[in-house]
Amino acid sequence: MLSNNGEAILIKEKFTKGVMLRGYKKDDFKKLEIVENENFSGEKILKKETISISKEMAYNLNLKLGDKLSMIFPSSESTLIGLFPKQKTFQINSLYSSGFNDFDNNIVFLNIDDLENQLSLKQNSRFLEIYFKDPNNINNFKNNLVQIYPTKLIYTWSDLNKPLFSALKVERNVMFIILSLIIIVAAFNIISGLTILVKNKTREIAILKSIGVKNNSIKKIFFLVGFIIGTSATFFGVFLGVVFSIYIENIRQFISSLFNISLFPEEIYFLSKMPYEIDPKSIFLISICSIISTSLVSLFPAIKASKLDTIKSLKYE
Repeated sequence: MLSNNGEAILIKEKFTKGVMLRGYKKDDFKKLEIVENENFSGEKILKKETISISKEMAYNLNLKLGDKLSMIFPSSESTLIGLFPKQKTFQINSLYSSGFNDFDNNIVFLNIDDLENQLSLKQNSRFLEIYFKDPNNINNFKNNLVQIYPTKLIYTWSDLNKPLFSALKVERNVMFIILSLIIIVAAFNIISGLTILVKNKTREIAILKSIGVKNNSIKKIFFLVGFIIGTSATFFGVFLGVVFSIYIENIRQFISSLFNISLFPEEIYFLSKMPYEIDPKSIFLISICSIISTSLVSLFPAIKASKLDTIKSLKYE
């Protein structure tokens, strides 16, 4: 869809605020995802001399649907006493909520004709916005568009929010390192636990050997114990992690209210609530790595148990 943008200053009594303007045709506005979600309220078309602001901005400015709001534009108009910035009053006909705090506090939508008239823009300054069903594959789409329009400037939502996604990428890498360390610690716990088990079961192992149980069977017994521990812990961890992810926002709000602290502050992360993503591929890969690692570390205590000397074990027991 075609759109245009600009800047302006909102005026509400003694309060002023600089905002970014996004102009759309009145029928194109209702195609946006923020208009289709359940948090949107008001009219879904952008009539002339009307605007759409976020619920966060409306709360901060003490505004509601139907209120009027003045805006000063950087363009100027001639008057009897000289040039003055253009100023126009708009009526608020809808409130949106994107969940992205930085976006909600700075973006105002209005009819594209009003925007171009107030900013003295021509229709050839409009640009094309393209929306895809799979936003995660945006880099491939961008490369295809660059090949189709080699002389045009093409940028994506990830390009506009590079600082945020860079920070999230660093956090993701740090979490991977922390997860790896947790698995290593768990592996050492299994080694120490099985070693202690072998030490405590020395007499029983010797008795089994004396009645003809083979070393391989002893090895399999203790390996199976370590495998069961690792597998059951992995499945329990996956279940607990999925449940925790689903209710992460409720948990955050509970802890914040209980201890009167701010977890995941909006002014730092630019999001109104803590997001989560359940990726089955990542869960499967981590689970396999966890089971394999715990199975491998179970081999050492199992081999040690199978090599116990029967005579010495019975003698000292």
